[in-house]
Amino acid sequence: MSLPRRRALNHIAAVGATALLPMTATAQPQDKRLITRKIPSSGEALPVAGIGTYATFDVGPRAPERVELRQVLQEFAALGGSVIDSSPMYGEAERVVGDLTAELANRNRYFFATKVWTHGEQAGVRQMEQSFKLMRTATMDLMQIHNLIDLAVHTRTLRNWKASGKIRYMGITHYHEGAHAELEKLIKTKTYDAVQFNYSLTEREAEARLLPACLDAGVAVIINRPFAQANLFGRVKGKALPPWAAEFDCHSWAQFFLKYLLGHPAVTCVIPGTRRVSHLKDNMQSGFGRLPDAAMRRRMLEYWNTL
Repeated sequence: MSLPRRRALNHIAAVGATALLPMTATAQPQDKRLITRKIPSSGEALPVAGIGTYATFDVGPRAPERVELRQVLQEFAALGGSVIDSSPMYGEAERVVGDLTAELANRNRYFFATKVWTHGEQAGVRQMEQSFKLMRTATMDLMQIHNLIDLAVHTRTLRNWKASGKIRYMGITHYHEGAHAELEKLIKTKTYDAVQFNYSLTEREAEARLLPACLDAGVAVIINRPFAQANLFGRVKGKALPPWAAEFDCHSWAQFFLKYLLGHPAVTCVIPGTRRVSHLKDNMQSGFGRLPDAAMRRRMLEYWNTL
């Protein structure tokens, strides 16, 4: 039996779906396809369930964890997933993504997203070129300015690279509510195709202004920390889902947490991280079937507040 969620995170293991329910809860629905949402700047459709690589993909070239990570990426693509988000600050994650997708020989099934995380134009160019090399791609689908570091300098580079076709989309990221005001200002400039930030049932600050701004400006939204670094699972440990969760095809707490986020019309994609196939399958089910509407999301939040 796998380690409990919180213990798993402390051991830098899976940060995916909960194992509180029978395996049938993670089976792929029949006659259903993974929901997609469009990148507003282009109209390209992206699957709403992606995968993050922070911590979970940071393993060495001969690490035994690579075996299951390879299976994770294979199953991810088989279920219709495409968005893989990484960063130079995630240790070996970019290299692992590049190596494993090369082994699977299905690079064209994925949407690669990574980040620039350094100061200075030339340092940024060198770091991004290294990311291309590690992830084994000639074109990066999405390059993001990580935590807004040296924003103006890297924005100039990304504009030029997008114009030349070296990258397809440009974005900005942060992981903390303290940056939301600055992100909102930048979103309103309509300079960037995508923005990535934290949002979860316990970190709902983005609902006030940031998410509406993204919707108004036509900027794609990628959600990090959807489980608040697994903290959500500690609150529901040993507790059953409310029976009405079945009304929006929800069969696990992980799906409950992710479907709440995906129920917001501004959210394009969520990127929970995991290195467990069973957790990956469960996470992906958040993008199948029905999503909660505004009234149901209020009911979910009211129920959450009673736990």
